[in-house]
Amino acid sequence: MTSLRSSHEGEEGSDSHAETPGSEASVESKAYQTCASTILKVLGGLLVVLCISSSWVGTTQVVKLTFQSFSCPFFISWFSSNWNILFFPIYYSTTMVTSREKQSPIQKFRECSRLFGEDGMTLKIFLKRTAPFSILWTLTNYLYLLALRKLTATDVSALYCCHKAFVFLLSWIVLKDRFMGVRIVAAIMAITGIVMMAYADGFHGDSFVGVALAVGSASTSALYKVLFKMFLGSANLGEVAHFLSTMGFFNLIFISCVPLILYFTKVEHWGSLSSLPWGYLCGLAGLWLVFNILVNVGVVLTYPILISIGTLLSVPGNAAVDVLKHEVIFSVVRLAATCIICLGFLLLLLPEEWDSVTLRFLANIAEKKSDQDHGEELTESSVHTRSRSRANGAVSIPLA
Repeated sequence: MTSLRSSHEGEEGSDSHAETPGSEASVESKAYQTCASTILKVLGGLLVVLCISSSWVGTTQVVKLTFQSFSCPFFISWFSSNWNILFFPIYYSTTMVTSREKQSPIQKFRECSRLFGEDGMTLKIFLKRTAPFSILWTLTNYLYLLALRKLTATDVSALYCCHKAFVFLLSWIVLKDRFMGVRIVAAIMAITGIVMMAYADGFHGDSFVGVALAVGSASTSALYKVLFKMFLGSANLGEVAHFLSTMGFFNLIFISCVPLILYFTKVEHWGSLSSLPWGYLCGLAGLWLVFNILVNVGVVLTYPILISIGTLLSVPGNAAVDVLKHEVIFSVVRLAATCIICLGFLLLLLPEEWDSVTLRFLANIAEKKSDQDHGEELTESSVHTRSRSRANGAVSIPLA
């Protein structure tokens, strides 16, 4: 009986031992797949970062070119916002190519309408949910374009980066997000950069007005993002595409009266339709649409921090274009203000647990260093003891 039990246990031990290499191989394969997916995600994120910064720089520079022959910022903002209607058709076409499950456009539209509630989208919900966000969207773009008429593209893009600090402050006050001292410091740095930018020309003239308009654009953008998080929560890509296309319809139906009013009151008089620079307008609207698509798709495909870095890289990108093409000379005060704003933006990208992670990292380094120093002390003491024993004629006898 004992022999049978031992033989049976031996078989189980051999089986478990045989299974170990396979399990180790599966673990290694999973680790390899995880590492490969992380690398692909990072590389894809870097590509998205480059595309985001390039599209935003291109949008800003094309606006400056358009203003040379067509200085109607609200019409440009309204025309570009209408292109958001294409967001959901582009999303649906992409899902039809990449997904195995085929759905009709109406089915997909209804599925993505859950963002507006269980009953879907009704006229009341359409007006209640879309109107505030569409107005904030229009104000953000319109104020940004007005600022570009007063300041250089570099200054406006740098001031617009302050929206990150405004988002933190509003989230802390309204959404009761976690308080972080480093982000308060970053917000103070953003405000300092704004004041320095306004002080560059002595708080008067077009410079001060341009700074106020750019800060207003950053403020409305921050309010849009905080309200979206408050009322709509975390939406997936299909719901965001549906929402942006809905805002495009709202802009086309309800806000079209504003450029007509500005036209008849001679505030923005653009002449005949044939005289409009349609090439610049369509190029600008297309770049703006690409930027919005990349920002929303990039959050799904890669890390959100890379999307923010892509927006920040538009500042040196615009600076390079302004210096090389427009021969802009930046003052020391403006350069300092831009650097302070960008540094504050980077501080806002720190994760919430960055302080505890940093303390643990420093503690591990200090512990390893103390262990290494202790090991060196033990080595030195043992060498010193051996040298003294040899000097006294002591002989060590090995034990059998």
